[in-house]
Amino acid sequence: MGKPKLRHLALFARDPAKLAQFYVDVFDMTIIPDSESTTARHVTDGYFTLAILPHRLQGSAAHGLNHFGFVVDDIAEMSAKMEKHGVESPKERPADRPFAEYRAVDPEGNWFDLAEHEERAG
Repeated sequence: MGKPKLRHLALFARDPAKLAQFYVDVFDMTIIPDSESTTARHVTDGYFTLAILPHRLQGSAAHGLNHFGFVVDDIAEMSAKMEKHGVESPKERPADRPFAEYRAVDPEGNWFDLAEHEERAG
């Protein structure tokens, strides 16, 4: 089995377009055309993706880190490893969430996505 690879991070931001432009200007990242939302932005360095999601005051999450994502060879194998640490097994993401196949949580409650397919990894 290949080593799991960290593939993306997601941030909540008050102004996703402005923050995306910062990463484009400062780190020479490129904006990925976003088909699911006109307010979210995804920027990439060619491998790693930063998802910048709109933060709303009525939302339940603070601005900042939302989740991160891994590309893995076998979700079932990863699930078994996680269960040994006493956490819930990963849950399938809805079909309208194209950037990951499963959502999981670490022992501290931090969310992360799992995908077996590169194109679904964000």
